[in-house]
Amino acid sequence: MRIVFMGTPDFAVASLKALLDAGEQVVAVVTAPDKPAGRGQKLHQSAVKVFAEANNLPVLQPEKLRDPQFIETLKSYQADLQVVVAFRMLPEIVWNMPPRGTINVHASLLPQYRGAAPINHAVMNGEKVSGVTTFLLQHEIDTGNILLAQQVEIADTDNAGILHDKLMHAGAETLIKTIKGLRDNTLNPIPQEDIAVEELKHAPKIFKEDCRIDWDNSTDQVYNQIRGLSPYPTAFTYLNDKMLKIFEGEKMRESHTLTPGKVVSDGKTYMRFATQDGYINLKTIQIEGKKRMEINEFLKGYRFEKEL
Repeated sequence: MRIVFMGTPDFAVASLKALLDAGEQVVAVVTAPDKPAGRGQKLHQSAVKVFAEANNLPVLQPEKLRDPQFIETLKSYQADLQVVVAFRMLPEIVWNMPPRGTINVHASLLPQYRGAAPINHAVMNGEKVSGVTTFLLQHEIDTGNILLAQQVEIADTDNAGILHDKLMHAGAETLIKTIKGLRDNTLNPIPQEDIAVEELKHAPKIFKEDCRIDWDNSTDQVYNQIRGLSPYPTAFTYLNDKMLKIFEGEKMRESHTLTPGKVVSDGKTYMRFATQDGYINLKTIQIEGKKRMEINEFLKGYRFEKEL
């Protein structure tokens, strides 16, 4: 089948590479336009564009997906199938173009965790299992008929970055199986409404207010929030009126009489915040204006302005 691939970040590169390694005919790649980034505001190319150009694949970078010139160019590739991995929401004129439709690789076990941030929310909610799903695009986002799904376990120490990589590879594997099934006509698309779930959980975009730690929560809740937002966009709190990002911490369930949010430290080797029912022992942090560092390195040069 002639395939047009659409994606932008590293997560999508694994699937594009898998298609090429499997000998599939990728006739073009659609990705985000180059954007200024960094101090020098130099134009930054997406990970998918870098990979596609290295493999001599035609690259399209439309500002608007309804642009008539883009639509005509896309039609000219006469794709049998389109594959979408970590890309923008497509208008119907695009996703309905190929005769075999457009399939999406989503980083959750649909219908659970529809939305922009399924990896973060799964970890933040303390899930033990996640997965990837391939499905056919339709009007409502992440609601199309399911083609294949693959489960992936989440360890208690996994953060969003670790789960991202697990799902990235699982997604690439599942995509190749999906395309083989479509070619062989062995897949039976399953409507998502036919899948029984006790409670439907969503995965909306993460905003800054979602990243601020509420120390009145339980130790488990705070621990899951920290690892679910690590390494990006990162959970944070404040220490002596400066933002403190927390990349890694340990949970300590221990009864105490301290006010949640109280800092406990020996000033040399450990620093922890009190929660509702224990502590979060900080491991890797970054205070405003400084680089990311381990807690013992941080404490060597830090002087607490307020009494602990």
